[in-house]
Amino acid sequence: MERIVLIGHGSPRMEANNLELVAKMLHNALHPGCSNDCVRAAYLQFVEPDIPTVIRQCAESGAKKIILHPYFLSSGMHVTKDLPEMIAEAKNTYPDVEFIFTEPLGLHEKLVQVVIERIRAAERLLPEQIEKKSFEIIADEVDLGGLLSEQVPVVQRVIHATADFDFRSSLLFHPDAIRAGIAAIKAGKDILTDIEMIRTGITKRWLEPFGGRVICNINDEDVVKLSKESGRTRADIAVEKALTQENNIGIVAIGNAPTALLRTIEICVALSDKPLVVGVPVGFVKATESKTLLASQQFPFITNIGRKGGTPVAVAIVNALLKMAGEGR
Repeated sequence: MERIVLIGHGSPRMEANNLELVAKMLHNALHPGCSNDCVRAAYLQFVEPDIPTVIRQCAESGAKKIILHPYFLSSGMHVTKDLPEMIAEAKNTYPDVEFIFTEPLGLHEKLVQVVIERIRAAERLLPEQIEKKSFEIIADEVDLGGLLSEQVPVVQRVIHATADFDFRSSLLFHPDAIRAGIAAIKAGKDILTDIEMIRTGITKRWLEPFGGRVICNINDEDVVKLSKESGRTRADIAVEKALTQENNIGIVAIGNAPTALLRTIEICVALSDKPLVVGVPVGFVKATESKTLLASQQFPFITNIGRKGGTPVAVAIVNALLKMAGEGR
């Protein structure tokens, strides 16, 4: 059994001691999906765990080979003297364990790319420039060919909000979805959300020129009371209240509660004036099933395949439609 130990110097400034995150990333890169503690972090001073402790833990857990990497930029005294002395002592303590001491980060051409990335990240960009640059990166890293031109801004904004390129292929659009959403916004229709986080995330200044509102009833007293009495989720009851009592809803955005999406579908089937339903709840229970049901409907929808979704996705879709409406598309 092999263990890898990343060795850092350690700092009195506790927030600077983040080598565990590097160890986690290295572990995921070397052993995707592995739940064992294959890569550990250890510190020379100021912070725990220290190097002898981690070596001892690795040896006692059955490691027959321990690879130690000094996460240092150069071969200074720590790398050439202090650490080799510690490792020599560990070899005497654990003679049956093979110890391998690697070179430090040192001079490597890939570090130049890291420096370039840091320089580019430090450029002072206005918010709209950051968004534009992000969309350019997305266009470079994922092929958006094959999408309808009207769908591209939605997919781009979802990927921008989640950094998840899987949405390129998992988002599903009813043929009339984009047209219906933009038409609803331009007609001054309201947007109904299942939770406050989505209501908060929708860009109000893009909606206000058209006269629409963002509605969320989840914290209404009668909704809370009925949920306690009936055992139904508040989100389910909240969307039911809005869809049965309001007559100006043009978009329903569900990003959290599958029960709210199921109830929305049930109500919308019977409505004569059907809203666009953005249904992207996230989770393991009923999330996939509710989205699969939405994808089979005849009224306009935007959804996605699988468990992924959530508030960022729902907000991104609605904001993309608002942006397109504001641009006169």
